[in-house]
Amino acid sequence: MRYRTRVTAPAALLGTVAALSLASPAHADAATGTPGPQAGTPGSETLGDSVYPSLGNDGYRVSAYHLDLAYDPTTRLVDATATLRITTTQELSRFSLDALGLTIRSVTVAGDTAAFEQADEKLRITPAGSLPAQERAEVVVAYSADPRGALSHTAWVPTPDGFAICPQPNSAHTVFPCNDHPSDKADFSFRITVPAGLKGVASGHLVSTEDLGDSRTAYCYRSREPIATEIVQITVGDYVIKDRQGPHGLPLRDVVPTARATALEPALALTPNLVSWIEQRLGAFPFETYGLLPCNNDASNAFDFTGLETQTLTLYKPNFLLQAEKNIGSHMMHELVHSWFGNSVSPGNWADLWLNEGHADFYGLLYRYERGWADSLGLTTMEARMKDTYVRGDQWRRTSGPVAAPNAANLFDSQRYLGGVLVLYALRQQVGETVFTAIERTFLERHRDSSATTDDYIAVASEISGTDQSGFLRDWLYGTKTPRMPGHPDWTVTPVTSTLRTPQARPSAPHDNSATL
Repeated sequence: MRYRTRVTAPAALLGTVAALSLASPAHADAATGTPGPQAGTPGSETLGDSVYPSLGNDGYRVSAYHLDLAYDPTTRLVDATATLRITTTQELSRFSLDALGLTIRSVTVAGDTAAFEQADEKLRITPAGSLPAQERAEVVVAYSADPRGALSHTAWVPTPDGFAICPQPNSAHTVFPCNDHPSDKADFSFRITVPAGLKGVASGHLVSTEDLGDSRTAYCYRSREPIATEIVQITVGDYVIKDRQGPHGLPLRDVVPTARATALEPALALTPNLVSWIEQRLGAFPFETYGLLPCNNDASNAFDFTGLETQTLTLYKPNFLLQAEKNIGSHMMHELVHSWFGNSVSPGNWADLWLNEGHADFYGLLYRYERGWADSLGLTTMEARMKDTYVRGDQWRRTSGPVAAPNAANLFDSQRYLGGVLVLYALRQQVGETVFTAIERTFLERHRDSSATTDDYIAVASEISGTDQSGFLRDWLYGTKTPRMPGHPDWTVTPVTSTLRTPQARPSAPHDNSATL
């Protein structure tokens, strides 16, 4: 098989985006942006997520973003313009984007100045005239940002020579105004302007490099497939780009701090074999390229986990990748698996996170045990690890809730990771390995480049197995008691009583699985 090289994101978003015509009953005063009489209603400032109810906005969907960022190393500030192409789903008198910590200078809608206000983590936009339902419109927001700003939460990861970003789960809107929910995926293009000595890199692939003639260079990137806002990557630094070839001609590129490139090479060289192994199980790699970004910051407070699967360019702390292969291989597999589960197929609701993390740990553990590497508990087989996890089942359900019913406080704890693995192991025991593999591949193909929910996975499992799996899987995913494990009638769960002080599920920041695996 060969990987496609043709891109599908709108080419217009790489340069000046042509304004889309918009029939409006009234226009704003050009000097003040004060809107005229409005019809329609304001769009809802939520998408109803069960974990983050204030995240995302309704009344429209975004089809494309173009982000134009210029980094000044003297002030450490970013000057930016975000251009969004939206389609309304109702008649809108006002709509909102998610935005936090951004200094907004101006907003236009379909070429006309729009009034705006910032309230909490929302940017409320009132266009010159109401937007009809099913209308396509271009929204342009000019703003600036300080990657070092003190915010309640942030995606910015400052480095000595620039920055990277770590948006998951709810912080992309500290970098650019957006509809910050994984159910509203969109095409992305980027233009990153930096002074001599630095490089700008983003998710997707490089389409052009512009010498601006004033010791500055603009790097333009574009994604072939849509991206959820929580896994966008934009980075600036003193980097060397290391290219290599993966299986079937897949281009691999690593973005590495120049001073550490030699030391990091043994870890970077592992990627081609990792891709080959997982492709045999999940099918062809779903994107145009892959690689690692060990950004130049190992500080404990830079980001509180080891890796994040930002699309096509996984973010890591460099020091983690300096370890022996047996200590990092399963974690590198975990992050790679997210290219399928989490990136290609994104969660429809943050309560569906177990689909991402359970699958990433499932294949990460299989990879580990196939190589004979003991895990963090000294165990060397999946069966032994699942038996140990099964024992903790009722304890975790009490302290962390059911696998598919998290809240914002426990979203990234072990119940979504190893608890999710246990659910997948139980399903494989129930239907057999051949049917299980068919379920996995069908789910990925059916929901590729979109988002999917737990219900979607249950539906595919029932269809492919030829048996209604809804009762079985719902007991495993939502029950307060751990069901019996198929094929292992001797396995037992540690009882939980009102007087027993139960061990807590291991707290875990996003993707910090080096200890778990």
